[in-house]
Parts: sequence; structure tokens; C-alpha cells
Amino acid sequence: MGVKRKYTNGEVTVVWEAEKCVHSGICAKGLPQVFRPRLRPWVRIDSADTDTIINQVKQCPSGALSFYLNNKPKDPINKVDVKVEVMANGPLLVHGNLEVTNIDGTKEEKRKTTAFCRCGHSNNKPFCDGSHSRNGFVG
Repeated sequence: MGVKRKYTNGEVTVVWEAEKCVHSGICAKGLPQVFRPRLRPWVRIDSADTDTIINQVKQCPSGALSFYLNNKPKDPINKVDVKVEVMANGPLLVHGNLEVTNIDGTKEEKRKTTAFCRCGHSNNKPFCDGSHSRNGFVG
């Protein structure tokens, strides 16, 4: 399992899973006072209010950023509300909660948005790791 870091302000906890990140920069562009990729720690969660942070995390295209409210239990997975989006020259984005069965039979719960590799170059298959950018994938 890859690097997973948690940042909390008491109300919300933001979870960052490094292996899922496709480095789109949407987090830093949308909320630069909180998401600062060139600094450590790169998430300064006390620099914005909880709702603003949640709204920005929801825009993460890879699902590398997620959140949970500290005073609420996680919602059970609802596998009905799923939307699929093909990104130009990039991954297949699946929006919604789902369960992925890996080739070895292990299962993973995915919440919000999951980026699946379309180029075939990812080192984290079936998930996207941003290799499409380095390999000039067109599709």
C-alpha cells in the first residue's frame, strides 16, 4: 500500500493517497493557501474553512484527495449512483462509490472519483498514475 497522509482541523480530515495522485494541480490552483505542493507539509488545513476545503477536495479528478467529517460515521457504499467520464488524452474517471475487485481477488472500496488507466503505461494498474502525460497518450 502506498503513502497515505491525513490532515485534520478537528471538523474534517483530508486524506491524501500519493499513489492515486495524477498531479493535475487542481487542488493547488483552486485553493493555493491550503494545497501547496512545493512546501512541507504540503496541506495547510487551517488556512481555509471546512466547507471550502471539502468543496475543493471534491474536485480532485483522481480520488487521491478524499475527506471525512470527524463527527459523522462514513456513509456505506452505494453502488448505484455512478457516472463515467472519459478524459481527453487521459484516464477514465468513475465518479461515485464502488468496489474494485483486483486481479488477485482482493477488493478495494473507492469513494468519490477513481481514475482508471487508459494508456496502458501506469505502474499502478488498473489505476492512473499520470503516465499518459509522459508517454504522449492520445485517446
